[in-house]
This record gives sequence, C-alpha cells and structure tokens, in this order.
Amino acid sequence: MMKSSKMPLLAKFMSLIVGVLVASAAVAFAQEPAPPAASDVTVRKATIWSEGTRMAAQIFAPSAAVEKKLPTIIMAHGWGGTAAMLRDDALAFAKAGYLVVAFDYRGWGDSDSRVILTAPEPAERSGHRFTAEVMELREIVDPLAEAADWLNAIHWVQAEPQSDPGRLGLWGTSFAGGLVVWVAGHDHRVKAVHSQVGPLDFRGFERIAYDEGTRRARGELGYPQPGAVVVGHLHGAPISDHFLPYSPADAMSLAPDCAIQLVLAGNEELFDNRTVISAYDSFKGTKKKMVIIPDITHYGIYGTARLQAQTLALEWFDTYLKP
Repeated sequence: MMKSSKMPLLAKFMSLIVGVLVASAAVAFAQEPAPPAASDVTVRKATIWSEGTRMAAQIFAPSAAVEKKLPTIIMAHGWGGTAAMLRDDALAFAKAGYLVVAFDYRGWGDSDSRVILTAPEPAERSGHRFTAEVMELREIVDPLAEAADWLNAIHWVQAEPQSDPGRLGLWGTSFAGGLVVWVAGHDHRVKAVHSQVGPLDFRGFERIAYDEGTRRARGELGYPQPGAVVVGHLHGAPISDHFLPYSPADAMSLAPDCAIQLVLAGNEELFDNRTVISAYDSFKGTKKKMVIIPDITHYGIYGTARLQAQTLALEWFDTYLKP
C-alpha cells in the first residue's frame, strides 16, 4: 500500500470510505440470473425525469390489482449497484400487494447521464438552444445528486394511477440505506423506511473534500471517467465535497413521524455500527425499530440473510403502509 503522504487525494478518500461501499454488487454478480416475472406480477418500463435527465425505472404490480390504488415502495441500489439487482425483492413485494418502483440513478444502469460543457458556450444560438460538445458524468457517486433522484422518483409516483401516494415507503440497501433516511428527513410524504446495512455518518475526510472542492471550482480538477475507480467488483468514483453537507444521521431527526426500520449486520466489517446505533438512539420518533442480525457480515444481507431481511421489510411496510 502507498504511504499516506504520497497517496492521491481521491485514493485517500476511497481508503477512508471504502468501508461504506455497497458490497452487494460483488454478491449480485455471483447470483443466478433473475427468474422471469411470475404470472401474478406485471412488470413494465417507465421514464422518470430528474432535473432534465431521463432515469430508467421498472414498475412491478400485482396482476389482480389493475384498478386498485396500492401502497407503494420505491427502491434503488447503493454504490455501484443497479435496479436490475433488485428484481427478486421487487417481485416479492409486488406479490405481497405493493406497487414497486425500482430505478437507476442518473449515470448508472439504463439511465441517461448528466452532461457538462467541455468548452465555453458558443455565441450563436437559437433561443435557449445551442450546439456544443459535452461530457457525460457517468458512474460517479454523488450523494446530493442521488438524493435528488430519489426525490424526483417520489414526485413521479404521485401521479402514477396505481399508486396511493398517502402510503409511500422507501427501501434502501448499503449506501442507499443512508440515502433513504436522508430523503425521509427532507420529504415528509415518505411514511415508512426500510434501511439495511446502511452507513449514516461520513465524517473524517473534510480536508480532502474541501481541497477537491476548491480545485474543481477553480477548474484544476475534472470529473472522473466511467469506471475510474474500482474496488473489487465495484466501480464509481466519489465526488468527495458533496459528502460534506450529506448526513443521514442528522436528517433522521427531521422525520419524527416517519416509521424507520434499520437492519444491521452483527459482524459488520465495512463501517462502525456504533454510529448507526447512536443515530437511532437519538431519534425521537416513536415508530422506529432496529434489528441486528447476528453472525453475518455486510455481504450476508444478500446471502444467508436475504430472505430474513426481505421478511423484515415486508412486515414493516405491512404495519405502516397497509390499512
């Protein structure tokens, strides 16, 4: 390993937060291909617009509930993951009577990417339109942008005919386990949250983040190329300065009326469970639950404990989203 004094800033940042990477991707790659949708579940594609960029989504619904308003669960993956990895859980939730929306963040999976100009705007234009060369921001990890994607998915589902927007839940795993808590704190339309093996605190790398933010603001640091950082099977470089204002632990206090369930791995090896437990203990909401599954690591939530975690999620959503 390189000495700290010689390690590039991005590598230092990665060494500090590698523990919060979504280990599920490594497991998902080894799983068998997802089975086709059952006859009792319909699956269709949809487009969600997030700040002008198209996000790809799949909508799962029980076949027998075509004309019914359904409690709704929105799902997305964490660091380096895509909606395709959520298919088994989405099918299970739909079979249990939920409308399920699984989407890819901008720049990931089947979604389009945000773009930035590679040169100054041209002087000639037609109204607000002009032709320019751009660069896509693809396969980067930006918590503020991904939180905006969650909020826009919530906006989108408000007008979905099969959705009952008054019974809305969020499901997130690993890095997304923190995102759903943050989003619930900033959008009170969310009634219930299931967060599994999700880190809620990212303090400890302020100097690196401020340095990179300054260099990017002065044009000295660009955005990472797709696949620029690879940790095991995971890829996606962080925009480190965007982690500074992002704190799921603090945001949880903004959602006292939301039902929040946190599921942790008893042998979590990628981050310190104590930071999550501390945030949970400080949360003043009365509808809260913490489950620590013993004898599993972070990866175990996608292996031996997958069905247990799925059952916990369904029981939680049934309690707070069904009449």
